[in-house]
Amino acid sequence: MKKVVTLGEIMLRLSTVAEARMAESTTFAADYGGGEANVAISLANYGHQVAFASKVPANPLGLAVKQHLHKYGVDTSFLLEGGERLGTYYLENGVGLRSSNVVYDRKYSSFSMMDTLEWELDALFAETEVLLLSGITPALSAVWRQMTLLLAKEAKTRGVKVVLDVNYRGKLWSVEACSEFLREIAGLVDILSAGQLDALNFFKVPERAAADLTYYYGEIAKRYPNIQAFYSTTREVVNANHNYLQGNLYVNGRLYQSVNYDIHDIVDRVGGGDAYTAGILHGFLSDFEPQKTVEFAALASAMKHTVHGDHNQFSAQEIEELLQSGVKEIKR
Repeated sequence: MKKVVTLGEIMLRLSTVAEARMAESTTFAADYGGGEANVAISLANYGHQVAFASKVPANPLGLAVKQHLHKYGVDTSFLLEGGERLGTYYLENGVGLRSSNVVYDRKYSSFSMMDTLEWELDALFAETEVLLLSGITPALSAVWRQMTLLLAKEAKTRGVKVVLDVNYRGKLWSVEACSEFLREIAGLVDILSAGQLDALNFFKVPERAAADLTYYYGEIAKRYPNIQAFYSTTREVVNANHNYLQGNLYVNGRLYQSVNYDIHDIVDRVGGGDAYTAGILHGFLSDFEPQKTVEFAALASAMKHTVHGDHNQFSAQEIEELLQSGVKEIKR
């Protein structure tokens, strides 16, 4: 079995409890998470061989990260040790009309301060089928922007598929900087996570009234025919605790969409996109038909909303059983 490598920063997450405001909180729940690590955990839960590449300090927090990943069977052979600190983010959990809010404390972290690719790349990519990158990593520094491009180039020279999750974070960089980077790396990407707003804002696809995702993905594909598939979710927010969620997958000029899940009483929305990405990759790695892939991924994401923490906690068998038996509150 060939492996998947996900590469990015993992952080200590401190989230408010009992619906408290961040400024009023005296107690925070501690977890570990980050987009690429969350995808790695889901894929390991689904039975895939997956390694997470990052850098953490050689202290008890770095050890806690390693133990967190080991708990779910993620390979940490490429989890480097060194630097001064583990990045942190604070999460104020939303409720009702109050949206969730994130405050980052990640400057000077061990990962963000890297200025060279410290991995032996032949070892990193040995027996690797897929490399997952995200738009968060190049947003951390100008150096990481160049190193992310280099990683994608090195993967392509070795026949490794490159998956990129745009995952735009407005608190980390501007629309203009992200757009410039995406146009640099898009020619190296095999599978792209991007939605309609990404097509408009980053790829400058002309807006067309009443056009669906088929048009927007088709326009990007014309410019970058190397991209084999596009995926995204469509989310309707009723309030912080009630969302509708539908999955989208575009392959070979055709758009596939999942059922639209009506998700009540959301426990934790953070990581829902990562659960969806992992579901899409599971479908590709398992040779699912596109419709089954998008249905699996959308349900995996919906189920992530029912558990606390950054990462999904469900096995492939559990998702498959729910797909077969059905779940309540589906808007058809």
